[in-house]
Amino acid sequence: QVQLVESGGGLVQPGGSLRLSCAASGNIFRIGSMGWYRQAPGKQRVLVATVTSSNSTNYADSLKGRFTISRDNAKNTVYLQMNSLKPEDTAVYYCNLFDSFFGSRYWGQGTQVTVSS
Repeated sequence: QVQLVESGGGLVQPGGSLRLSCAASGNIFRIGSMGWYRQAPGKQRVLVATVTSSNSTNYADSLKGRFTISRDNAKNTVYLQMNSLKPEDTAVYYCNLFDSFFGSRYWGQGTQVTVSS
């Protein structure tokens, strides 16, 4: 089994910053990619950003320039630096890991990010 533990969410004012972390552990054979998705109330879960083992990144178009994803392969940890946060960024943020050997996908429990004055 694979565990993903997220941290770093919370309440922040508009224009502020937050850094999310997600540490993976367990029976991971080969990490193909790690990333973040988010789900706002009443909406579907959508891509925020992903990063592959070779550090190739992919972002939702609307978030480019404000959010930065990075990865520490030695720690099996992925980070999401979020700057210039807006109220519409309010959502539960979920960490995701794709094991490319087994073709399995795993999700964290989610961390709440609330952007409000």
